[in-house]
Amino acid sequence: MLCARRLGGLGAGLRGRWVSTSWSPVGAAFNVQPQGRRLDLFGERRGLFGVPELSAPEGFRVAQEKALRKTEQLVRRVCSAPPGPQTVLIFDELSDSLCRVADLADFVKIAHPEAAFREAAEEACRSIGAMVETLNTNVELYQSLQKLLADKKLVDSLDPETRRVAELFMFDFEISGIHLDREKRKRAVDLNVKILDLSSAFLMGTHFPSKIEKHLLPEHIRHHFEQAGDHVLVDGLRTEVPDDLVREAAYKIFLYPNAGQLKCLEELLSNRDLLAKLVGYSTYSHRALQGTMAKNPETVMQFLEKLSDKLSERTMKDFEMIRGMKMKLNPQNSELMPWDPPYYSGVIRAERYDSEPSSYCPFFSLGACMEGLNTLFNRLLGISLCVEQPAEGEVWSEDVRKLAVVHESEGLLGHIYCDFFQRADKPHQDCHFTIRGGRLKEDGGYQLPVVVLMLNLPHSSKTLPTLLTPGMMENLFHEMGHAMHSMLGRTRYQHVTGTRCPTDFAEVPSILMEYFANDYRVVHQFARHYQTGQSLPRNMVSRLCESKKVCAAADMQLQVFYAALDQIYHGKHPLRSSTTDILRDTQEKFYGLPYVPNTAWQLRFSHLVGYGAKYYSYLVSRAVASMVWRECFLRDPFNRAAGERYRREMLAHGGGKEPLLMVQGMLQKCPSIDDFVNALVADLDMDLETFLTDSK
Repeated sequence: MLCARRLGGLGAGLRGRWVSTSWSPVGAAFNVQPQGRRLDLFGERRGLFGVPELSAPEGFRVAQEKALRKTEQLVRRVCSAPPGPQTVLIFDELSDSLCRVADLADFVKIAHPEAAFREAAEEACRSIGAMVETLNTNVELYQSLQKLLADKKLVDSLDPETRRVAELFMFDFEISGIHLDREKRKRAVDLNVKILDLSSAFLMGTHFPSKIEKHLLPEHIRHHFEQAGDHVLVDGLRTEVPDDLVREAAYKIFLYPNAGQLKCLEELLSNRDLLAKLVGYSTYSHRALQGTMAKNPETVMQFLEKLSDKLSERTMKDFEMIRGMKMKLNPQNSELMPWDPPYYSGVIRAERYDSEPSSYCPFFSLGACMEGLNTLFNRLLGISLCVEQPAEGEVWSEDVRKLAVVHESEGLLGHIYCDFFQRADKPHQDCHFTIRGGRLKEDGGYQLPVVVLMLNLPHSSKTLPTLLTPGMMENLFHEMGHAMHSMLGRTRYQHVTGTRCPTDFAEVPSILMEYFANDYRVVHQFARHYQTGQSLPRNMVSRLCESKKVCAAADMQLQVFYAALDQIYHGKHPLRSSTTDILRDTQEKFYGLPYVPNTAWQLRFSHLVGYGAKYYSYLVSRAVASMVWRECFLRDPFNRAAGERYRREMLAHGGGKEPLLMVQGMLQKCPSIDDFVNALVADLDMDLETFLTDSK
């Protein structure tokens, strides 16, 4: 979004005829405007994603009814069959039949431009969700799996992946309370429903704007906010605005406590704790961390405290540097407040490194970036991204591109649908959606994975291709890391396909791609001016990489604070004090800038819903990615042997292997908490330019 706004003000400097550049097919597909489809009276017409039923919204009902009928057949089959490896295969087929509708519908309900499709998808999600709830409380189904896992001889005969998947299915049953007596089981179901409702309400409240009477704001700053009659609406923190007073007002108004949202959060945390205790865990955090790399909240807090100690001195230096810049620009009010670091660190970066994003945009056309990804994957993994023409009705917008992921010897691995461009009512988020998981089918064939990557990039025009800021380019690489995880996760079971793995491992492949996106040897392969064909100068890449280290310790310290707050909220209950008092105390211990009275940042902490007790995962995943980069790719980012090892040890297993075992296989050692901490701290100092110069 930033690039699109900035491009509008660059005028003729960026406009004009495109250079006659020799684009590869994948580059050309993303650097030209779609011409519309030619009329083909005899061409094949398919439904969304090639699913025949989904050529019209009514098809969702047909697809869900078909899935529900198959589910009933599979339930009867598994309940009547003797326990054995086949039990797990049937469970996975059962899961697959529901996920193939639910996963697709999850995407369509938020991304399809037609309301009828969105509504039909929403109804399908509700229908499949109700069936899942029914299955989770089906005692006979549970007992069929319990018989398998209770038989030691049978369990010992299972291969490691099958055993792990069986245990994961059992874990899903038990967190629903199926092992409890009837009364407690009903209580668990009721709590799950309540938690779902509270989560939805809290999430909605995190984005709801705050309202204040207009006369309470100084007149000269009102234009920075939306005005509604006698009130002003504040819908964000305005971190990029130079005026300190605007940022202060936005912070205090947007974060002002809302009684309803506060009650919602307290009930959400309380009900999560009640459910965890009901199904046998001492805290919700203990339940949520089952099966992760961290394993338990004690390890998480130890990691966060050690990291905080290591960052402390660096963070104070960052704050001093930010305070100095504030004093320089605003000597009358130089006290550093929580609304200051994002703005002033940006000023320091621009002043010190001349890293204005708009100066990079001409070198990062979308087509060039896609060529760069294609080159990287080809050299590292023997994979090519091949453009395919979707059939009529297969995609939901004419600017969606379809890529086949093809291995040089294994052939087609799966498909990626690239929904990259802005459109009305499209969610403003960059994310990866699994549409169909990979799995080994009964006939011996492999069900190929299908995913969507969703970005929000500006459209190209007749005179200008889609140009990306460095941040947009890095996001593209990040999301493509998730896609490759999905494509290369060759698991037997779809329940653990690709990104269906513990949260603190799921972000490793995507964050690792950010390291490639910031390496000159990789960037040099594709970053060239869309008009002149000139390569991006090396010193510009160096300045960009170094600029990212400005105040990076303070940024990381802020993430430690968020992660610690998340752990405390999901720890021992009843909480020792109010969520706001805990916020104040945790901010003082783990961040260092003063708490602002009458604010409640936690009420805007949307990650408490999807990442409850797991917010630390971003830091752990980044630590693992850093270690993998340094050990395996720093010397040569195109090392094919390292790429093959990465696929074999980490990507191929999805969630079918203990995450720490995958990391151990890749690094040839089991990393300690200190290793995780040291990897993150080392990233703050890493001078890639010096390394490259020395290694020449």
